[in-house]
Amino acid sequence: MFKIIPALSISEGKVVKARKGNLDQLLKYSHNPVDIAKLFEDHGMKVLHFVDLDGAAKGTPVNYHVLEAVAGHTELKVDFTGGIRTDGDINKVLEYGATFFTCASAAVDDQEQFTSWIFSYGREKIALSADVIDKKIHVKGWRKKTDIDLHEHLEYYYNRGLKYIKVIDINRDGLLEGPNFELYKEVTGKYPNACIAALGGVRSVDDVKKLKDMGLYAVIIGRAIYEDKIKLEELEELNEG
Repeated sequence: MFKIIPALSISEGKVVKARKGNLDQLLKYSHNPVDIAKLFEDHGMKVLHFVDLDGAAKGTPVNYHVLEAVAGHTELKVDFTGGIRTDGDINKVLEYGATFFTCASAAVDDQEQFTSWIFSYGREKIALSADVIDKKIHVKGWRKKTDIDLHEHLEYYYNRGLKYIKVIDINRDGLLEGPNFELYKEVTGKYPNACIAALGGVRSVDDVKKLKDMGLYAVIIGRAIYEDKIKLEELEELNEG
């Protein structure tokens, strides 16, 4: 069942979008976070990818009040990401209305802890975000490069029961230049029992259709929606859940 998941990136309470992971030069939009979330819901979206960019930069979630407002005024299932490092962070984002949570840096910093979360919170609640440039993992709000290979990283957790994986090609994110189709073909082939979501570069409905045809579980779309490159009405027909 192919899911189309709109992204809502928040900085200082406002709707924004980073390009190529650059948190210092954000695109800023005039949308009210709750209003745009309601619009997504009105067009059949069920899940929202909520990105706390301040939390990603700081290393602990920040925009709880926006999370609470969005979760409280819609029926969307909110998947929160941005700065989660501890059980306290997880419990707080769930308390403020998140249904799911996604981690990136935490999975690099402490493999034992992240593995324990897969079991303690359940594999339906947790996702791993693998944020890459040239198949090398980046952390700390995309600012820090590691020497960790994408597939070594994914395979470690895949073998420990991880179900949901988001793969972000940082060099394409927010540029409207098209997804890295080769990368997603490779990942879906290597991890057939995982639910893979693509994020980065989507610019048209044709891109969405191609990702769907490749067998991805979901596509996460941000800038193309906010700048009317893709109409929500067009996505309704492709969204299966």
